[in-house]
Amino acid sequence: MKDTYIPAPADLTSEELPPELAELMEEIAENVHEVWAEGRIRAGWTYGPVRDDAKKQTPCLVPYAQLPEEEKEYDRQTARATLLLIQKKGYTIRKNT
Repeated sequence: MKDTYIPAPADLTSEELPPELAELMEEIAENVHEVWAEGRIRAGWTYGPVRDDAKKQTPCLVPYAQLPEEEKEYDRQTARATLLLIQKKGYTIRKNT
């Protein structure tokens, strides 16, 4: 059955992220990286200058601030899609003051 799987993410094309959520999106993106890195380390991965699956090494096992922009953008896309889906489902995100 796995050969027939076709991903079908929610259609978020009509959604727009309010500017006031940009900071939250970046914080979520950083946390996405932290969760990923923690999982990799638990699985025995270490830092290496190039990705090597056999040695379980990756250059992305660094703090979020040290990631190349293209890697940060991958995490931002996850964060953005999550926030947009929350919004599309009718939830409101607001910061308590």
